[in-house]
Amino acid sequence: MANNTIKTIIVCGAGTMGSGIAQVAATAGFKVIQFDLNESMLVKAGQSIKKSLQKFVEKGKISPEVVDSALSNIHYTADITECKGELVIEAIIENKDAKVGLFNQLFMNNGPQLMVASNTSSISIDLIAESITYPSQLVGMHFFNPAPMMKLVEVIKGKYTNPTIVEQIADLALIMQKTPVICKDSPGFIVNRVARPYYLEAMHLVQNGKATIEQVDAVLTSIGFKMGPFKLMDLIGLDINYSVSTIVWEDLGKPLRLKPAAIQKDKIDQGLLGVKTKKGFYQYD
Repeated sequence: MANNTIKTIIVCGAGTMGSGIAQVAATAGFKVIQFDLNESMLVKAGQSIKKSLQKFVEKGKISPEVVDSALSNIHYTADITECKGELVIEAIIENKDAKVGLFNQLFMNNGPQLMVASNTSSISIDLIAESITYPSQLVGMHFFNPAPMMKLVEVIKGKYTNPTIVEQIADLALIMQKTPVICKDSPGFIVNRVARPYYLEAMHLVQNGKATIEQVDAVLTSIGFKMGPFKLMDLIGLDINYSVSTIVWEDLGKPLRLKPAAIQKDKIDQGLLGVKTKKGFYQYD
């Protein structure tokens, strides 16, 4: 194991992924600073984390004492000057310039020794690194939704990444009781690269009238998938899933077989994004 000196983790973004990552880090015993410019998002994140931890207690997976400790480990702030620590895990919007701006501001606050990890699901780590102040400090740390439950974490090594930081992040994932898989930077990394045909072929079947949404999901859950592709896209968010598909498609030279599906774009244009808007491919109460 690498010499892991991480004590305080700054988690940027208080949405579903950001709050989930904050919960994971706090439960593992780290001090966490949850940062978001939107104070209402911070309030929702606190409520979501408390509710999620309570569910783990009800299932007998953690004790009430662990919940109290985890909750006391998290500090919520909309003031970036309060973001001081050894590691940043970024879970903000999938926009390269936004990520670059955030990292460079945090380098100014913390210095060149700060390790910065992006939870991006598809943007090239090398592309981000080329625009930040200290490229060797950047690594990909891609959690999966919901972060408190999903074991896999992709640790993405870019061509500029310091190898010691890759080891430290892989070790950190183990401390968080996750399963790290180290991979090189490439479009979609491993999971989202492999998953594109899975989602797209499901949508093509429905789009071409060969099967219904319910039939596709039922067949795939019957052979062992925990969730069918349409339910999963609704959970992830159709806008996020479509964005990942577009980035992978463009980065690979726009092959026809990976072109984003029209039925998904139609849903997004109508504001039907899945669970978070109560309607996507399915209706939610």
